[in-house]
Amino acid sequence: MTDDGPARPDGPVVDRRTVLGAVAGASATALAGCSAFERGADATTTAVPAARARELAERFAPTLYFDAAERWFPTDPRPYERERDGETVVDGFAALDGYTERFDPEAPPDPAVFYNAVTYEDSPLAVVQYWFYAAFDQFTTNFHWHDWEVLHVYVDTAEGDGTPADGADEPVLYVASSHSRSVPNNEYLDPDRRPTVLSELGSHSSALSVNDAVDEFQRLSVADLAADITNSAIEGIEDVAELPLAYGLPRDEGGRLPFVVPELDGAPIYEHDRLPAVERSDLLPPEHTIRSYDALSAPPGEVPERSTGLVFGSGAEATGPAADADVTYDLVPTADLEHVDEFTGPQLSFEFAIPTAVEDAVASHLTAPSAPWEQPRYENPASDISDPAHRRALADRYDAVGDPAPVNTLLARAVEAVPEPDAPDGKGVTTQESRVEAVALVESDAVAVPTFGGLAAVSDLPAGDHRLTVNGAGLAPHSETVAVGEAATGTDATAEPAGTDDAAAATGADAAAPPGVTLAGADGSVPLVAREDATKLAVDPTDSEAELTALAVEDDFAGRLYDAPLSGPDAVYVHRDGAYTTEVRDADDAIGAVRVDPGDEARVPVDRPETGTASLARYVATVAEETRDEVAAELDGRDGGDEPSGDGNGGGGNDSDAPGNSLRGLVQVLEAIAEGARRAAEQAESGNGEGADARIDAVAMRLERATDRFEAAREGLPPDLAAAAENRFAQLDRRAKQAKRSEKL
Repeated sequence: MTDDGPARPDGPVVDRRTVLGAVAGASATALAGCSAFERGADATTTAVPAARARELAERFAPTLYFDAAERWFPTDPRPYERERDGETVVDGFAALDGYTERFDPEAPPDPAVFYNAVTYEDSPLAVVQYWFYAAFDQFTTNFHWHDWEVLHVYVDTAEGDGTPADGADEPVLYVASSHSRSVPNNEYLDPDRRPTVLSELGSHSSALSVNDAVDEFQRLSVADLAADITNSAIEGIEDVAELPLAYGLPRDEGGRLPFVVPELDGAPIYEHDRLPAVERSDLLPPEHTIRSYDALSAPPGEVPERSTGLVFGSGAEATGPAADADVTYDLVPTADLEHVDEFTGPQLSFEFAIPTAVEDAVASHLTAPSAPWEQPRYENPASDISDPAHRRALADRYDAVGDPAPVNTLLARAVEAVPEPDAPDGKGVTTQESRVEAVALVESDAVAVPTFGGLAAVSDLPAGDHRLTVNGAGLAPHSETVAVGEAATGTDATAEPAGTDDAAAATGADAAAPPGVTLAGADGSVPLVAREDATKLAVDPTDSEAELTALAVEDDFAGRLYDAPLSGPDAVYVHRDGAYTTEVRDADDAIGAVRVDPGDEARVPVDRPETGTASLARYVATVAEETRDEVAAELDGRDGGDEPSGDGNGGGGNDSDAPGNSLRGLVQVLEAIAEGARRAAEQAESGNGEGADARIDAVAMRLERATDRFEAAREGLPPDLAAAAENRFAQLDRRAKQAKRSEKL
């Protein structure tokens, strides 16, 4: 074990709630239109001669820091080889059971790191790869046999005249692999010290440490500590902290990440008869794990943060952190393993719940890791550079490295919907930072991606519609269709998001995002709800006479919570304490709205959603009546239930400024608005456009009068009801204007 490194400054390094705001303003050179993995052509590589490869491998051999709760350390898989049908295989059961049987927490069996060294033809650029094999992977989004992770060390072998020469080796880039090719790696350009890898608990995803706080991950430079990555900063929005887009090490950055107990054939893996040596205590400790995401009614209360455990070093040129290593690993060429034909084991899966209009569906997230020498990055390490600025830097220095190419990046920030403290009980929600990290799955990509700081980033998606699903422990699932635009031209920045005045139809365009970046959710945020507080809001477009194409959900206080294309029956989980407006849009760009108050219902269908003037007018009537009833109830509580009197237009009665009279005037004008809106809807439904317009004009005039009445009555209302009424008046004005402009009755 090692002592903790230098303490971090007090307080968080970066406000994680600012992440999506910064992402939306990302500079075009950092994110937009740059591919993570499909790039310009790279030169071919050849193997570095064995002696020279060994020299490079020893010179840059990393020091490895592991979590104190880690169970599966880098090891040599050869003890678990088997001959099967004329092939050499490493069986998953044999590897996990054999490793567990021999495991010593202070001296793990057969510590080993495998290396592969290649050089690009006609170039001084060489790459040393360090491959780490673990018998098992237990994480929050997946679990599988035979985990392989890699660290690439890009080395300039040239002398001053540019010709390759022994002894001139200088590292130019470190690339530490994250969970999948869709997740941005942790990378550092032009390092000045040997690499240190911080291994993520269970998954073994690799973070870098290049500063003096050797066993901590630092995303941003703070005080005397340099950042541990040089991934491109997301920039462009005033007063928002720049944040490098890389997976990082979430549990070391304050992220709460519960792990899942792996199952096979419906039972915990430690109960399988082919794993006699594996017991529950051989998996990650119970305080880190949950049985399943849907077994919890709310996110777990306590999830331990990362703490440093064993440190592995190579023993070669042991200086600095490596000199204090607890375990010395063998440095072995991958060529010694290439006789293995296959790493086998039954497919394990992580099931994603997907909301549908009736019963939730389930999609399996599959993980099937392959041997290093079967992966494209084994022969061409440059294919694993995920930051376009880093690839550009190497392309400028070396002809062997091709230019970045256009691509799409899908971004979403998982937040949590909770009751709004300033709203009446059960009449409003707000969003806050999620209590746990979430996981996201895009249907076109078989591998789920965990969030970091609440942010999910998925790269290299083709243009078109994609189904994005987000799950979290103890949280109801969220799923939506996301329209990803063309990578070369980006999305249409001139289109307004659905639901704004004069908005274009929802097409996936993000006015706030640069070309090549698509924000999922509502303005990039995906609100999740604790299962115990969740209500399913279901919409079936086949119930409508219109051809519905888009669905949005807003809360009186939180604003827009859901905004996505609609092509068939769909559902979204909302917090039961919200007061919602469900907006639909049809193929002719006509808008409709329905008021939804979930109450204690487990499922709330939006019956016969329609678009046009009639739908919007009936919505105005409903919300005006709702607000009138609440104000009237407050008035009844004040004066024993005196009935308001007046002329139905908000006039008449005593003009005193006394709160009671002001409340009566507000009740009157709200009743007049509701009645006028109902009549406008009736006129529209009968096909009388002129009559409907006249009624809507009258409603608009009464809304202006209602605003004056509200200001006079505000002091007589409880603060929460006053806040709700103010928000609703804005919604009523907006929907009345939409009803007036609508070409469809």
